[in-house]
Amino acid sequence: MSVNSSPDQFHELMVDDEPNLSDVMACVFGVQEHEVRTYQTLLETPASTVEELADELGRDRSNVNRSLSTLREKGLATRKRRLLDGGGHVYQYTATPLSEARELMHETLDEWTVAVHHRIDEFDARPSE
Repeated sequence: MSVNSSPDQFHELMVDDEPNLSDVMACVFGVQEHEVRTYQTLLETPASTVEELADELGRDRSNVNRSLSTLREKGLATRKRRLLDGGGHVYQYTATPLSEARELMHETLDEWTVAVHHRIDEFDARPSE
C-alpha cells in the first residue's frame, strides 16, 4: 500500500488542529470526499446494496459502484453475494469496522514513512548541479 496524497494534503493535515476522518482518509488513502461519504454511510448501514447506497447518498449507481470498488481496493469495504428468493443474486457491501480502518491507516502511514526514510538516505551528499 502507498499513501497517494499531494504535498498540499499533507500540509493541510499537519496544520489542522483537529483533522476529521474525511481529511485523514483522503490524505492516507488518496480517496475522494464522496468515497469517504460512501464509507461512512456503510458504517451506518451495513450489508447495503448499490441501489440502497445510491438512494441514501443521492448519487448515480455507477458512481457509487466506482466508490465501492475503490473502497474495496483500499481494504475499507467488503462485498458479499446474497442469493435472491426468486433467483439471481445481489451484492451487499459492508464497511471495514472503524477500529480496523484506523489500524490500516497506521500501517499505511508506517509503510510510507519507512519508504520516505529510505529515499532520504539515498540522496546524494553532493549538491545538485
